[in-house]
Amino acid sequence: MDAILRATGLELSYGSQRAVSGVDFTLRAGEVCAITGSSGSGKSSLLHCLAGVVAPTRGDVYFGGVGFRSLGDDELSAVRRERFGFVFQYGELLPELTVEENAALPLRLAGRRKAAAHDVAGEVLGRLGLAELRQRRTSQISGGQSQRVAVARALVHRPAVVFADEPTGALDSANADAVLEEFLNLARSQGTAVIMVTHDAAVAARADTRYTMTDGALTRQAAA
Repeated sequence: MDAILRATGLELSYGSQRAVSGVDFTLRAGEVCAITGSSGSGKSSLLHCLAGVVAPTRGDVYFGGVGFRSLGDDELSAVRRERFGFVFQYGELLPELTVEENAALPLRLAGRRKAAAHDVAGEVLGRLGLAELRQRRTSQISGGQSQRVAVARALVHRPAVVFADEPTGALDSANADAVLEEFLNLARSQGTAVIMVTHDAAVAARADTRYTMTDGALTRQAAA
């Protein structure tokens, strides 16, 4: 399959500190990729560059063959909003919204009518075992359930790529295994590519391709 996301010569520096050093990277449609490395190795910095959240110091990222540097702020924001999804370590849900409202948020931001957006969100929540929690506030659900809601929100609009930063890092091992299984199964069923940053070798082992980050440099691991 053709590359959907590609980075060339990617560098990111914070003052004299180089966080990403000369990274070339390719992600294909539907591929699940894991990036491992120790704390401070540059994993999250690379993820933010690949997602268009942070502009690299040098190099460029191409989505669908279009370089981020050629896009205006509004155009890049539209790509992130409409074509990308995000899962964070602690979910980052909006506490004033219900489970269903949180999950439907990407569709509402894209202009979908409330009833239609909530129908789709409800279907995705049901696939993640959350159908009975749709009207609860996020303060009334567990950590594992909250992370499932975050997964639903990331995938509800069928993005081309989901960026996941330690997606199960805040969960106990039993919940982490279950959430990861559901996350990857749902992503693969709809052809969404995934880039996961993780320190957990067991999480990385679930990916199609694996990379190691060391002092800002990215190395692809040999296939098992």
